[in-house]
Amino acid sequence: MPEARVIPLRPDDDGQSHVPPASDPSWDEQVAGGLDFLRRRLTGEYETDEFGFDTDLTDHVLLPALRPLFSRWFRVETHGVENVPTEGGALVVANHSGTVPVDALMTTVALHDDHPAQRRFRLLGADLVFDLPVVGSLARKFGATLACSEDAERLLCGDELVGVFPEGFKGIGKPFRERYTLQRFGRGGFVTAALRTGKPIVPCAIVGAEEIYPMIGNAKTLARLLGLPYFPVTPTFPALGPLGLVPLPSKWLIAFGEPIETAHYGPAAAEDPMLVFNLTDQVRETIQQSIYQLLLQRTSVFS
Repeated sequence: MPEARVIPLRPDDDGQSHVPPASDPSWDEQVAGGLDFLRRRLTGEYETDEFGFDTDLTDHVLLPALRPLFSRWFRVETHGVENVPTEGGALVVANHSGTVPVDALMTTVALHDDHPAQRRFRLLGADLVFDLPVVGSLARKFGATLACSEDAERLLCGDELVGVFPEGFKGIGKPFRERYTLQRFGRGGFVTAALRTGKPIVPCAIVGAEEIYPMIGNAKTLARLLGLPYFPVTPTFPALGPLGLVPLPSKWLIAFGEPIETAHYGPAAAEDPMLVFNLTDQVRETIQQSIYQLLLQRTSVFS
């Protein structure tokens, strides 16, 4: 069985928080850029790929909207970003938590803003995400697509950086008392995609998301009526109404581990259930141990 490797954190590594560009554009340049963006939207002078990814909207609207959360609210620090390849396809596998999948969004910002190559992060999402009005359309424009082997393999073969959260709803919908304990990783579909394409797997550990909406209850009857996997009850929601939707400002750490190479196995290895199981277990154990390490490093929940 392959051996799990903990994501290394050097004793003197204080992480890398998002740093704004050295010279921010002037007010005139911002206005000119905004007007140019509006012109492109009105005239249709922008492109989307076969999955619906809209880089123009992402760069000028969606990423800027997320950056205040990333740098000021959650004060995200990234570690090991050099372990993520600067080019070519790779599969980033991370733990999932937080009641609402904010962790996927913050990881997207980290890989774009903190990685030297400003990697685009192509998220794989559940069917429910794309069934939601507005949210589904925005997810497509942000670069996400369905969490299925076919789409994952097409993206990997296209040299994209693909993100998967194998815990799914079991991870983001777990009660607060089970925080930072990884749920089952399913049947290892992400490993199969990596083996078939020969792309590396990069384990990613995220600490901080568990505390943004501490889930202390689940209104199961209401969830069934709404067609949701769960309906969260937190200390602030639904008691405080819309105010309860504001996430708590927990301190976040995101660490990327050393890539697990798969090319030497060959595409046929994807049909070996024991190898798929062992690699899945290796990735899961690596992430779990790295979470424990990050928790020891974090001084407190909110600092």
